[in-house]
Amino acid sequence: MDNLTSAAGNGSLCARDYNITQVLFPLLYTLLFFTGLIVNGLAMRIFFQIRSKSNFIIFLKNTVISDLLMILTFPFKILSDARLGTGPLRTFVCQVTSVVFYFTMYISISFLGLITIDRYQKTTRPFKTSSPNNLLGAKILSIAIWAFMFFLSLPNMILTNKRPADKNVKKCSFLKSEFGLVWHEIVNYICQVIFWINFLIVIVCYTLITKELYRSYVRARGVGKVPKKKVNVKVFIIIAVFFICFVPFHFARIPYTLSQTRDVFHCSAENTLFYVKEATLWLTSLNACLDPFIYFFLCKSFRNSLLGMLKGLGAATPAPPNRRRQGQGGEDPSEETPM
Repeated sequence: MDNLTSAAGNGSLCARDYNITQVLFPLLYTLLFFTGLIVNGLAMRIFFQIRSKSNFIIFLKNTVISDLLMILTFPFKILSDARLGTGPLRTFVCQVTSVVFYFTMYISISFLGLITIDRYQKTTRPFKTSSPNNLLGAKILSIAIWAFMFFLSLPNMILTNKRPADKNVKKCSFLKSEFGLVWHEIVNYICQVIFWINFLIVIVCYTLITKELYRSYVRARGVGKVPKKKVNVKVFIIIAVFFICFVPFHFARIPYTLSQTRDVFHCSAENTLFYVKEATLWLTSLNACLDPFIYFFLCKSFRNSLLGMLKGLGAATPAPPNRRRQGQGGEDPSEETPM
């Protein structure tokens, strides 16, 4: 019974088959790690070349930093879940990298909410530009989000301080002090509030965006023009990423947290919650690979820089002398792609 191990929820023993989490999920996270490292490394390089001249770009830069930090936690999770590391590695994962993972997840969720608000404003007022005061406010708000999540997460590291009874720690809750379990539960509820606030922001803003696009469509048809279908794809990129990556996990998280901190579930229910949590957690990790699509389709500066970089790397022949290259000879007055 090498792959059947006992997991306890506050003292009760429960047999659990770790075949899936030891083999399948490490492979899936490995795929995400290499893909995410490449695309977000490229995104980071491009954003370093773009000035922060709009709230939108400021929020996108914070998102790519958050995604890169999340990706850097994947190797530790892979080694720990595959049982390729030692006991201290599992302790390090529980104490540090798992906390950083959730820390960056809720930073990404918060910035997706801000990006959604910005997109709504761009839809209703497409020609409004960002003032210096607005840019300063966006930077202060970004710092406040990072600081709030840091001070919320730091006690989870400090209070994961119990010496493991077994070198192969099966559950991080075994390493938490009594108050650490209480704080862990409190933080989970706060994070649920963060998610649901941003969930409502996304729903409300995209409902209004859809109504505005429909009104624009009706007006365009009235003068004999039909809007391009590709605009609709751009509109729903953010909401698609949000629903794919974050919604499933948050429907599963509260009951799973209760199974970790309180002895309220039967063994079969506890195991089911564990597998559901692992599957939906992988979907949240997928966010780090999907966010670059938001950068490409909604940020004109990012898209032009990326295409220019790719053309520079792959150009075998010079451009025709009489043709003006796209992106040269003045910037588009609209920094971001309008909805």
